[in-house]
Amino acid sequence: MAAAVCLSIPSSLRAQNAQAAPAPTRPPGPAEALYLQLSSTGLDASRIFGVRGASLDRPSIHITLEDGTIGFTKDVLGKITGAFFEGDGEVLLVPPNDVERKSMSLFTGMAILEERFSTAYFRFNDNTAAELQPGLRAPQDARDFVTHWDGTARNLAQADAMRLLATLIEMPPVVRGSTDPAVARPTDPEDRMLHARLQGNQLGVFDIFYDSTAGEQVEAGQAKRSEAGNMYYDVWTSFSTPYAARNEAAQKDIPQTLPAETGSREDPILVRRYVIDAHVNPPKELDAEVNLELDVRRGGSRFLVFELSRFLKVNSVEADGTAVEFIHNPAAEGTRLARSGDDLVAVILPEPAIKGQKIRLRFVYGGEVIAEAGKGLLYVGARGIWYPNRGMAMTDFDLTFHYPPGWTLLATGRPVALTQAPATSAQTNPQNAGTEQLARWISERPIPVAGFNLGKYVRGTAQAGNVTVETYATAGVERDFPQAPSQVIHIDPKPSQPQIPPVVMTPPAPSPARNATAVAEATARAIRYYSDRFGPFPYSQLALTQLPGPESQGWPGLVFLSSYAFLTPQERVDLHMNPENTLLGELVPAHETAHQWWGDLVAWSTYRDQWFSEGLANYCSLMLLQESNPAGFRQIMEKYRNDLASENKHGNFTKDAGPVTLGARLLSSHFPEGYEAISYGRATWLFHMLRSMLQDAAAEDGGKKDPGRKIVEEPFVRSLRKLRERYEGKAISTRELLDVFAEDLPKSLRYEGKASLDWFLDGWINGTSLPQLELQGVKFVTKGNTTIVSGLIRQKNTAEDLVTSVPVYALSSGRTSVFVGRVFADGVESSFRLSVPLGTHKLLLDPNETILTAPK
Repeated sequence: MAAAVCLSIPSSLRAQNAQAAPAPTRPPGPAEALYLQLSSTGLDASRIFGVRGASLDRPSIHITLEDGTIGFTKDVLGKITGAFFEGDGEVLLVPPNDVERKSMSLFTGMAILEERFSTAYFRFNDNTAAELQPGLRAPQDARDFVTHWDGTARNLAQADAMRLLATLIEMPPVVRGSTDPAVARPTDPEDRMLHARLQGNQLGVFDIFYDSTAGEQVEAGQAKRSEAGNMYYDVWTSFSTPYAARNEAAQKDIPQTLPAETGSREDPILVRRYVIDAHVNPPKELDAEVNLELDVRRGGSRFLVFELSRFLKVNSVEADGTAVEFIHNPAAEGTRLARSGDDLVAVILPEPAIKGQKIRLRFVYGGEVIAEAGKGLLYVGARGIWYPNRGMAMTDFDLTFHYPPGWTLLATGRPVALTQAPATSAQTNPQNAGTEQLARWISERPIPVAGFNLGKYVRGTAQAGNVTVETYATAGVERDFPQAPSQVIHIDPKPSQPQIPPVVMTPPAPSPARNATAVAEATARAIRYYSDRFGPFPYSQLALTQLPGPESQGWPGLVFLSSYAFLTPQERVDLHMNPENTLLGELVPAHETAHQWWGDLVAWSTYRDQWFSEGLANYCSLMLLQESNPAGFRQIMEKYRNDLASENKHGNFTKDAGPVTLGARLLSSHFPEGYEAISYGRATWLFHMLRSMLQDAAAEDGGKKDPGRKIVEEPFVRSLRKLRERYEGKAISTRELLDVFAEDLPKSLRYEGKASLDWFLDGWINGTSLPQLELQGVKFVTKGNTTIVSGLIRQKNTAEDLVTSVPVYALSSGRTSVFVGRVFADGVESSFRLSVPLGTHKLLLDPNETILTAPK
């Protein structure tokens, strides 16, 4: 049957799953044995039934099994954890708001998911089997059903094994004397999980998730390849239910089984401190011992989950000196975790954690997590994260590294004199004395992440006040760096001379080391600029190390800077880079430096808030550009506008990938470039709009000067400094960000008289519009020394409820326009009435292009 082919796992994923649970070289412990059982659970031939009119209901989800056959899986610890259905069924999923309905419509063509399906694989940890019981009928052809579908059920079982383990590992032992397994081994009634993999009649294979313990309990999506052949997991919708908001106690420490990993919740166990002793053996290998100090904020669980590169093999884990079980689980194909090269590692504590308890974990692991891109040029992190990580919580780091002579190592934190002993029990092998280097780095304050880089670098330095800026670059670029095209020069000989053959001129290969000092000086200028406006640089130094490839990455006090950022102006010309990319390349050091404030010092709370980190860091770098090169600033902003208005092969506009608050969900098979265009481009425009609105409102009093400071403070900058002072060392939400800007909101920006930016959040941050603005019915009436103008502002090709603060300028006999005020354009058509200077004969809407409108 065709359904059998469609529901079978793709060969690449089957291979991955086959590797996920290999035959252990040692006898598995109880948790691992349970995990292996959950990973390969097949159908129970004694539990095959006809089914008619059965249904499953979860918040916002209704699944109906109208007519067919269903087989339940074999018991695991006395519980049924899955089922396979073949027949006629239907699913109804209702997203709760306009953002999620538009997202659903983008991928499925319908705002409310209503799809018939022919086969379904269910996995659950609750009483789902009992819910279906009223619709069960006598079995038909049970043996043929098992023969046909048992292999598929076993292949699909692995995907949810870790999540089910999180539930079953917490179940109490069997009560002595009990004969009913379901009664003997109760589960937490607040812990409910249902995963339905459905073979849709129109949509193909897709997933529906409900998980009461996740940050966002409902999700639907589909693994799909882009036209370029890359695998993505398209999240059609993801949201919280009203019940979940009232039931925070249900949130536990569980693996992020939802493919988008969209959940965000208060971590029940906080990592207070990492002490890492790492041996680095270029070009690929790393062996490490990591000690973690944990604080239990909410007890009750034995189950801890960490992210770690799939290329690192964990050898042992200890809790308070006692060996404990651990399980390595592969990430779902196409997800953010899989794309980054990471998997999940679950640690099973011997007893449930108790609130207030302090736990010390020790990991020992090693593997090839470093990638070599060229002679002396490495990429640490190219193959996933290098230490067991639980998220972006602020943590102290104590890092010790052993590495060969001839290499330079940089890390987050500040270097500590080698006379201080390393913090872990691991000691340098005396036999290695003189053959290895030792370096120790300690974070100056709690930071969200830690990193290091290693290479054979040339060093450049600069100073920004008390902050030392160092750049580290190699003499050459990575092997696959583009080569500047050769030029053929024809020389015309003099009449009396013989023909001269053409000369082929090949520009020399770029050498980042040649430009290292210039990059350090540009970064130092950015630090001075930001420090004057947002407060002191958070750390005592900043190191920028060369990173192969076009991407850069910021860590607290450390930046992995793309080889492209080290190019000289002439080298960019030789590579025929267009003007916009040339400007953006020059801005990379300033962009990554701004992340030291926005992203590292002030972190984002959930995936829906990550946009502010990228958008604000990018806009800060553009503020710096605007002062030195206004034309270049406009050029970049216009590029972002055009990117959003560009169309893919199917005629979809990039802007329609979704609002900035979808975060990583913007990266999809429909829009592989959507994340960059929106999280960078649109987000940058949103901050420019905020800044422009606040600046216009303050124009009448010329800005306010902060006593003791030379810089005339504009409202946008004052709000950012307030944001830094209030939230440094913390993670913030989009709502908290806007509340800071709204605290000193002038009257002209108070929509409906409210000191709130809800209108901006609803229409612009949670919207995708690129409106067209136009004036209609403009009338001038002069009485005495006063001219009054009235008319209509129309917003075209946009959401009907979009609210926009539109700057209006007056044009009189001269050519200079004069700002006369802002008008709220509310919906499609809004009337206005303004006082303008005598002699005004024309109005202009937003002549300085401070609103993200459609390209003209």
